[in-house]
Amino acid sequence: MTPVVWLPGQKQCPHLREDCGKVGHRGTVRDYPGFSPSVDAEAIRKAIRGIGTDEKTLISILTERSNAQRQLIVKEYQAAYEKKLKDDLKSDLSGHFEHLMVALVTPPAVFDAKQLKKSMKGAGTDEDALIEILTTRTSRQMKEISQAYYTVYKKSLGDDISSETSGDFRKALLTLADGRRDESLKVDEQLAKKDAQILYNAGEKKWGTDEDKFTEILCLRSFPQLKRTFDEYRNISQKDIEDSIKGELSGHFEDLLLAIAPLVRSGELMSEGALPWRGPLIHLQMLITVPGVHCARNIPAFLAERLHRALKGAGTDEFTLNRIMVSRSEIDLLDIRAEFKKRCGYSLYSAIKSDTSGDYEATLLKLCGGDD
Repeated sequence: MTPVVWLPGQKQCPHLREDCGKVGHRGTVRDYPGFSPSVDAEAIRKAIRGIGTDEKTLISILTERSNAQRQLIVKEYQAAYEKKLKDDLKSDLSGHFEHLMVALVTPPAVFDAKQLKKSMKGAGTDEDALIEILTTRTSRQMKEISQAYYTVYKKSLGDDISSETSGDFRKALLTLADGRRDESLKVDEQLAKKDAQILYNAGEKKWGTDEDKFTEILCLRSFPQLKRTFDEYRNISQKDIEDSIKGELSGHFEDLLLAIAPLVRSGELMSEGALPWRGPLIHLQMLITVPGVHCARNIPAFLAERLHRALKGAGTDEFTLNRIMVSRSEIDLLDIRAEFKKRCGYSLYSAIKSDTSGDYEATLLKLCGGDD
């Protein structure tokens, strides 16, 4: 494995160990050793066929295989039995358990595409879900999601965002959906100073706000670049960018930019959610961070707060709970668990256990990967 390079004066990230050369090393689900798609497909078929369903076998197999391995099971199942595994799961299971199991056998880009569609379908739009997905996926992931969205729905993601949202919020979502954020780790000092001045001129310095400037810079610049820009902004305005966003903007547009800013603050570079690569088997050839940008856990913190909201109070937001547990299980769910415990004082495992039940609970707890 090519070693990580640390620049003079940097602190090493405590999470970077020998196993950190693979994307997704902070996930709870990994490739299953000795994996055989034909053996798993046959076991799943037996679990589904006949009177009654062997839920334990289904849960054991589908939560202990990576998504890449599950896709091989799906392919083998179709070839051997001339049936789609997804359809058999839908016909044999029900409720939240069914939704979760189907999510597990869905390719990540297709899963995100369907989550976005559901966020915009019917009366009302789930703006929080749109913000969550579009601010935590990489540019490459967004391109894959947009392609999957068009394949499944024969309509572009941009068209649906345009029809279901409006104003500056719509412009920002469309910019993120285009997958054009710079993902280089290089920082341009002069650009940071220039952008900081542009943001100051667009907000604090003038009567009224030039929202387009905020969208252009916060939705297109790399996270390391934005961190340096925010530092320069504070030097100019004597305020944090978050404070200016709260004072100058409003509504869902404000919510979106406030979701981006904390991801930048500590430089979210170590999790897959901020890197241009995807998948548990892709090695990082070299990872060089910029001075002052240390190991960050802001995407996990953001998602931990989302899980807290999904699980607290009367009723459970299964839509959000399923999405985060499935989509982050191979990326940074260990970090999300740690952030959840730090923020709530109790573990994510215990929260799931007290708020869900049955096979649905058992599957979520397996994905959670343990108590803290």
